[in-house]
Amino acid sequence: MEFQTISVIGLGYIGLPTATVFAARQRKVIGVDVNQRAVDTINQGRIHIVEPDLDMLVHAAVSQGFLRATTKPEPADAFLIAVPTPFMEDKQPDLSYIRAAANAIAPVLQKGNLVVLESTSPVGATEKLSAWLAAVRPDLSFPQQEGELSDIRVAHCPERVLPGHVLRELVQNDRVIGGMTPLCSDAACRLYKAFVEGECVITDARTAEMCKLTENSFRDVNIAFANELSLICDKLDIDVWKLIKLANRHPRVNILQPGPGVGGHCIAVDPWFIVSEAPEEARLIRVAREVNDSKPEWVIDQVRLAVEAFLRVNPSMTAKDVTIACFGLAFKADIDDLRESPALEITKQLARLHPGELLVVEPNISEIPRVLSEYAQLVTAELALARAHVCLTLVGHKAFKQQPAGTWNGRFLVDTCNIQAA
Repeated sequence: MEFQTISVIGLGYIGLPTATVFAARQRKVIGVDVNQRAVDTINQGRIHIVEPDLDMLVHAAVSQGFLRATTKPEPADAFLIAVPTPFMEDKQPDLSYIRAAANAIAPVLQKGNLVVLESTSPVGATEKLSAWLAAVRPDLSFPQQEGELSDIRVAHCPERVLPGHVLRELVQNDRVIGGMTPLCSDAACRLYKAFVEGECVITDARTAEMCKLTENSFRDVNIAFANELSLICDKLDIDVWKLIKLANRHPRVNILQPGPGVGGHCIAVDPWFIVSEAPEEARLIRVAREVNDSKPEWVIDQVRLAVEAFLRVNPSMTAKDVTIACFGLAFKADIDDLRESPALEITKQLARLHPGELLVVEPNISEIPRVLSEYAQLVTAELALARAHVCLTLVGHKAFKQQPAGTWNGRFLVDTCNIQAA
């Protein structure tokens, strides 16, 4: 079967680029999102997120009639679900968005359709999705009921792209495709080969789910090593950046760079999905998560020490007179994505703890997040540097690294991303 009409459920940082690359291959794409503002923006040929070159491709796809957005699912040949999968307060996965997507598309499913779960999910989520669909559509058969003879094909194909490079990596990266049956895998493989130039590697759904979780947990453990090393070096009065540079001269050592924590919709979340399924066995993964989750507390303590150092030099002032500037809110450099961002969390905590003025510099957003609007002011880097007594660098944005030489010299600076080395 040729997939001529494709529906993408969830038009965020993954869903919209995915819908767009299908549309660029002249497939009819119906994008679905509950956010009316996002739908209206896309239908005007514009975008509501930051991703290089995406605006041009969306404009072309909409203008040529290959991409259209709506708030209600419509019949299609294939449905790709790319909705959020956060965790709850107890670190258990929240699959409510996936279930809502299943309930939304179920009424328009037809025999022969393919449903692919792209959302990063705990092991077994694809099977739950299929069960939820079957409960709403008892007139159709699903893989858990009829195996290869099912009316509907169901598979899992996690995204594995880097923000800022999504369009290129969607096309060039290999894709892991896990169907609930071999025929489900084959159907999903044919769908993705419409634009994927990398290899489509077939496995089962559970292995595909675990593969994405494993990739991000591996990265999280390595980041935790670097972050823990930064704490040790601070205690021993050693420059961690110089230390890592020296250690990495070893031909088989490649230590990552420490930071203020770990953020984003994947690395900061996915390891907990493994822990939730195997809490007794996932000891290293759990500890790595705890190390990275605790790093913001250490950063806040460093800011407190910097304020105290400033006040010792300026004894006529109090903490209420001190202005702190936070450079960066995104979870990584040169994007606008604030999801699970340690920089945002640190800034929120400082807004609660610091009695003086708080300035925020984030060149990739146009307005300050609502959670900070009452406590902080979004300003330019130039204004922040002119007014701040203590500077805190949280994200290594290119705009910060391109500041004139000597910008940071002699300042009361807490540098979590080695901005002075730029």
